[in-house]
Amino acid sequence: MAAPFRDVGQALRNALAHPLAQAIDPDDPAAPSIHRQIIRQKPLLRDVYEEWYDALAAQIGSAHPVLEIGSGAGYLAEYVPGIVTSDVRATPATQVVLDAHQLPFRTGALGAIAMTNVVHHLSDVESFLREAARTVKPGGVLTAIEPWVSPWSEWVYRHLHHEPFEPTATQWGFPAGGPLSAANGALPWILFVRDRERFERQYPEWQVELVRPGWPLRYLLSGGVSLRTLMPSATRGLLRWLDRRLERRADRWAMFALVVLRRREVSH
Repeated sequence: MAAPFRDVGQALRNALAHPLAQAIDPDDPAAPSIHRQIIRQKPLLRDVYEEWYDALAAQIGSAHPVLEIGSGAGYLAEYVPGIVTSDVRATPATQVVLDAHQLPFRTGALGAIAMTNVVHHLSDVESFLREAARTVKPGGVLTAIEPWVSPWSEWVYRHLHHEPFEPTATQWGFPAGGPLSAANGALPWILFVRDRERFERQYPEWQVELVRPGWPLRYLLSGGVSLRTLMPSATRGLLRWLDRRLERRADRWAMFALVVLRRREVSH
């Protein structure tokens, strides 16, 4: 039955493809600018991003300096004044081009790192976690919005989304590739739920302070940055209400999660 579902999912993606996104490869250097334009034009999608950015800014608080990794298509800088924006490739929204696996900052130089839909694209997440622990000062935070695993999200990501989604992957890493095409959408859940004990054993510098799953409907119905919006913008209030209701059973319905790690003082 898997192949027919994949075929139907591909047909739906083709039929619903956003006109600005359908002709561009996600790894194309121009993709972040196109995605940024799409976010700005779609009220339902913008509503989700604004909620994500409010959540990230609240966790960052007064921490300084703040590095955003994977700034690409986003606009977190409007919510966190003075943030240093970065990406793996040059884009109009980024100040620094860097590789998240080798951060070009001295030890303890950062107060916080913020990311939106980035962790699941890191082919060597263990190197990144070590680098983040090195560069974030004790008391600082790493905060991220990431895809999440639930029965609902697993069906959606497997059949209606183009990125790999493998909750049963035995390894945290995966082959490096394009900045958006190489991925395991289930990686954040693997790190902070399935393999939580291993994570805590390998990275005593990081305390998992918060994992808040949610956002079961709005991103999907907004069409994200790839598909057309599936609901009129007038339904924003109703969809927020539905999200809050379904989040009472986030274990079944969540599609994303807010994750917050706090940098501990670790004696050696």
